Amino acid sequence: MPVLMRPWGHMNFRVRGPQDGVPVVFLNSLGTDLRMWDAVVDRLPGVRAVGLDKPGHGLSATPSGDWSLADLAADAVALMDHLGIGRAVVAGCSIGGMIGQMLGARHPDRVRGLVLSNTAMKVGTAESWAARIEGVRILGMAGLAPQVIERWFAAPFRATDEVLPWVTMLARGDAQGYIGTCRVLAAADLTAESPRIACPVQLIGGSADLSTPVDLVRATAAAIPGARVEVIEGSGHIPAIDNPDRTAALIGGFVEGLA
Repeated sequence: MPVLMRPWGHMNFRVRGPQDGVPVVFLNSLGTDLRMWDAVVDRLPGVRAVGLDKPGHGLSATPSGDWSLADLAADAVALMDHLGIGRAVVAGCSIGGMIGQMLGARHPDRVRGLVLSNTAMKVGTAESWAARIEGVRILGMAGLAPQVIERWFAAPFRATDEVLPWVTMLARGDAQGYIGTCRVLAAADLTAESPRIACPVQLIGGSADLSTPVDLVRATAAAIPGARVEVIEGSGHIPAIDNPDRTAALIGGFVEGLA
């Protein structure tokens, strides 16, 4: 199982698809690991799919100190360097989309295009993230999981057995990794940077997303020159999980359009 050593510890990653496929770096949301993209990657056999686990998520180490959005962007660049990838399409969901925005603004030479799913230039407030952190401390990850799942997925998906592995993944997550990433989100604000993004951009929203409502996604698209937006009807915060067919079609079409 490959890992990349970073200043904060080991970072788990996985590469799927043909060596000569278009590189697509997939960046995950808060509380998920690289598996959140599996069903999408299954539907994109022609791309070289690179997944990674953020600090304190999945099989990656949990740093002893704080980290920032810039640190998370640097991790993605370091992995591209490690794999010999000069430029890639970056697909990110939620905080993964914020990392993608930072990559597009600060590392334009490394990004061919961006797919930004269920994300915004600024998500939440210092107060809302402080409340989330307090919730983790009081309830633990297992106790917090039902509340988060309600914000991730609409009722029809929550009523299926398909949701159960994601409840388990979240409940078993590392509390310190989750808290540290909440702190990253509390501090992150890309309103001055995202308008500088010059590469092609496709935004995706979910009509039932309670975490990053469609209005925020549309406002982000309006701020980035030439960005397009597509809303997936009935999807929640993570369309890669609750509607992988449509998500994969949007990513695949975007990648083909760059050729």
